[in-house]
Amino acid sequence: MQILQNVVFLQKNTRINNSNIKYTLVMDLISEIVARAKANKQRIVLPEGTEERTLKAADQVLADGVAELILIGNPAEIKALADKFGLANIDKATIIDPENHPKQEEYAQLLCELRKKKGMTIEEARKLVLDPLYLGCLIIKAGDADGQLAGARNTTGNVLRPALQIIKTSPGITCVSGAMLMVTQTPQYGENGVLVVGDVAVTPMPDAAQLSQIAVCTAQTAKAVAGFEDPRVAMLSFSTKGSAKHEVVDKVTEALALAKELAPELKIDGELQADAALVPSVGSSKAPGSEIAGKANVLVFPNLEVGNIAYKLVQRLGNADAIGPILQGIARPVNDLSRGCSVEDVYKMVAITANQAIAAK
Repeated sequence: MQILQNVVFLQKNTRINNSNIKYTLVMDLISEIVARAKANKQRIVLPEGTEERTLKAADQVLADGVAELILIGNPAEIKALADKFGLANIDKATIIDPENHPKQEEYAQLLCELRKKKGMTIEEARKLVLDPLYLGCLIIKAGDADGQLAGARNTTGNVLRPALQIIKTSPGITCVSGAMLMVTQTPQYGENGVLVVGDVAVTPMPDAAQLSQIAVCTAQTAKAVAGFEDPRVAMLSFSTKGSAKHEVVDKVTEALALAKELAPELKIDGELQADAALVPSVGSSKAPGSEIAGKANVLVFPNLEVGNIAYKLVQRLGNADAIGPILQGIARPVNDLSRGCSVEDVYKMVAITANQAIAAK
């Protein structure tokens, strides 16, 4: 793929400016994610099987051997679009017609069983199975696929609703959150300039229990997707180790205690101000004895408002590259695209979803 070939060129070019340095770092990270996906191929469902960008990305995914793909849509329409766009690899995908396939009744019965306590009837289930987003999640729940990616045509709510109803959250997790991979031009911070941050996308005002889960899930994403061998999690606040007193600080310290119970092996500390989390000299001054202060590579924001604002400021003012958001907390990976996504975005998110699926097994 051309974007991966560019990495080799940039690595050989010793006279590159800061912009190209950032580009090289981003492509190095993406190439690592793609390589891990290729080495352990996962079955990824693309419910928007007749969407142009999705089809073009799918063709490249199949050409590169990044994942096994299941496209949902009318087979004749998919073939016609593949011919129109000159896509030579789409026939390598499994294509499922939501209106007519051998497991239609089996999946309807599964959905009815899963939702019977909510009053669902088999007639309602048979109708919902025709919806590609519901069908994709049922394929995963039945063990016939490993993850799903949608959102080029659908809203986040439409993507998440069937995932939460059918696949549900991971054991011990009650909330879904979104992490972002931040590739910066400051290699002295994080993991050679790469940081994983959350929540930046889903839960507006998490309570202490939810915040603890976000911390654990973001560390898992750092391992599974960013390839961090040693996630070091900082629970961020406007206070460092009691320097300020407020109920929102209390929430962070309570979340820290709960996260340690949820994942005793996790390296985590808080509450820490951002500079205390990232800068060694500040960390040793403000939080002496902390194994995280000044060394964090995973940052957990106290709420969505802070997280969303912070990552966008770093992206725009700091000229960092933001990859994601990557949804986390669902028992099997389901990711949501922006409706303004590019073909390259879809390709990257297929590889990311595959990495999450590998880790979930």
